[in-house]
Amino acid sequence: MSSTSAFVFHSLVPDLILDALESVGLRVDSGLTALNSYENRVYQFMDEDRKRYVAKFYRPERWSNEQIQEEHDFSWALSDTDIPAVAPLRINHRTLHEYQGFVFAVFPSVGGRQYEIDSLDQLEWVGRFLGRIHHVGKQHAFVARPTIGLDEYLYQPRHILAESALVPAKVKASLLSSLDVLIKAVEQYWHTDWTPSRLHGDCHPGNILWRDGPIFVDLDDSRTGPVVQDLWMLLHGSRQDQLMQLDILLEAYGEFADFDQKELLLIEPLRCMRMVYYLAWVVRRWDDPAFPKSFPWIADLDFWQKQPSIFTEQAKLLQAPPLQLMPMY
Repeated sequence: MSSTSAFVFHSLVPDLILDALESVGLRVDSGLTALNSYENRVYQFMDEDRKRYVAKFYRPERWSNEQIQEEHDFSWALSDTDIPAVAPLRINHRTLHEYQGFVFAVFPSVGGRQYEIDSLDQLEWVGRFLGRIHHVGKQHAFVARPTIGLDEYLYQPRHILAESALVPAKVKASLLSSLDVLIKAVEQYWHTDWTPSRLHGDCHPGNILWRDGPIFVDLDDSRTGPVVQDLWMLLHGSRQDQLMQLDILLEAYGEFADFDQKELLLIEPLRCMRMVYYLAWVVRRWDDPAFPKSFPWIADLDFWQKQPSIFTEQAKLLQAPPLQLMPMY
């Protein structure tokens, strides 16, 4: 997986997409509607039988075919146990297809309402299903997909930021200095005393639809890690609010899987890692025309001038007592 790929989708033109879909027996009748996706290119369409589908064309040089196939197999392992995770269709006994240098998959088009972050009832439902997801996730291991760790989420992003011309020269030294302090703080609190599990990996509210219950979509960032990675992004608000949400989430989760309380110590380190990784992700994708349009603020001096203080504040938050529901010994 390349960390500095400058690939852009300029050659993924409509005719190529239509030909790719036809190569697996799907004739587009309704035209292509681009859906919101930065890393890949995703299109909704209707075939000549008036069935609605979603086609995902994967960004070359990001995942290997083996890594994508592991994501697909995990999705199907969940779906086969009646967990509402959207899995790619098997067409000619395959879920991953290739056409003129692109790899793609076709999914059923699944509609639903937005997950309501303030609904404790919906949070409880999600907690139960995450317990089931991780129960399945621990039954087998990823071989090709990565494990969450400091190299991918902190060390590589630091290198990207250090080398990027997008970071103004006048603030680069201050940015990297504050980032180094944050990295050292994360190193102090990060631990690997957790049972590895296959994860959704990016389980934020935007990747949960609601239709008579939760539907989990977009396992593109699925990888191995601590199960708390799939829980902490569902918490929001004040510390007291988060404690209440965590209590509900873990009680429901515990109906189907055990949760190690030591993983609560990883919430703030994981938050820091996601923050740094996300910033570097936008920087390294800047040559993709979709990114300057969607993230114009990253080219502003004012944005970069604020980052050192944000990193410094986040380093302080690491020193605060972690969220916990019982004494930790």
